Amino acid sequence: MEGTTLMAKREKTPEEIFADQFVEAIQPKSVEDVENGLKRIFGPIFESLLKGELEAHLGYESNDHGPKSTTNRRNGSTKKILKSTAGEIPIKSPRDRDGTFNSKLIPKRTTDISGLESKVMAMYAKGMSQRDITEIIDDMYGFQLSAAQISIITDSAAEEYIKWQERPLKKMYAFMFVDCLYVSVRTEYETKKHAIYTIVTYDLEGRKDILGLWIAETENKNQWLQIFDELKRRGVEDVGFISMDGLPGLEDAARSIFPNAVVQRCIVHLVRNSIKYIPSKFRKEFANNLKLLYKAPNKKVALLELEKFKERWEEYPGAVNVWASNWTHVEQLYNYTEPIRKIMYTTNTIESINSSFRKVTKKGAFPTEKSVFKILFLRVLELYDKWMDKSYPNWPVILNQLLLIEGLGTRVEKYIQFE
Repeated sequence: MEGTTLMAKREKTPEEIFADQFVEAIQPKSVEDVENGLKRIFGPIFESLLKGELEAHLGYESNDHGPKSTTNRRNGSTKKILKSTAGEIPIKSPRDRDGTFNSKLIPKRTTDISGLESKVMAMYAKGMSQRDITEIIDDMYGFQLSAAQISIITDSAAEEYIKWQERPLKKMYAFMFVDCLYVSVRTEYETKKHAIYTIVTYDLEGRKDILGLWIAETENKNQWLQIFDELKRRGVEDVGFISMDGLPGLEDAARSIFPNAVVQRCIVHLVRNSIKYIPSKFRKEFANNLKLLYKAPNKKVALLELEKFKERWEEYPGAVNVWASNWTHVEQLYNYTEPIRKIMYTTNTIESINSSFRKVTKKGAFPTEKSVFKILFLRVLELYDKWMDKSYPNWPVILNQLLLIEGLGTRVEKYIQFE
């Protein structure tokens, strides 16, 4: 043609086809779209990996026309159905004539590849960055997952999170611990701290659970009131003890929904609020003195230790006042036996969970609230694995002591019938 060069329409490479499919897949509109997106992504990936493994097994590339060191050749492919968390994924698995090829990634008679997805989920739950996950998957399997691909895999937990957050709850919990931790979330114009509301419980069998996660820009009594009301709508009728911080109005909010609960000021928060007034070089001694207060064998000894505490730390009135003004809550501990007091201290219960959460939230700001929920929910699932079939140590002893408490005992006995 004069002045014109006609070019034949070039066929797209497998990589370009995959890229097109991926761009389409990362724009899901529903859970079904996410699942279909996962299938379109992983199908080509696993076919490519199997072809690469067969090439390494044969010792020559598919377009190599030179002399071969083996008589074994490619022999087409067979259809194989892989099982993943997104459902069944059909692929074409390559064969060799001699039948000696056996993939290490997907061995013969193996069809379940959800392990790859679970590995990505586990690494994400441990707070690994998407770059770290990409490098590890590359080392393990020989291919890279992009940040968007990792996001799609972890997004597959979104439906499970919604079910978990809305699940029916038990009618009564023996102990409930409420607390907030803060994470950074990027908004359109700035990065702001958001409060993550967490509720941890022990049920009447001594089993630990996290009832839910909620997010708001600040911690306030109205938000807690809505959360307590939600718990009631999900089936909670009664609570034995509720441990909380000193947020104004929080105790009233709890009592308005669960009027029979014993509300206990969280010892951890008292320690934290008071120790900030103490110079760092004295904090170890200060913390040891505090244990003599809230771990005394009885109320009389606790009062004696309080007087010693006031005298020793009188030059730090801010620290002393935290305990003096909240002493009625500390005294209340001694209305109960030592095993029950030990649970109410909350040092191990709520702080260990918050510590676990902070490990995956400390690396920087989150792009959305959804991304916060995603990583914390995956962390919750990891905690559930650790808690599986475990109850609080010597729970039968504690349960019997709960039954002997006037007023509470009859309520516990009533609800034990429902367990």
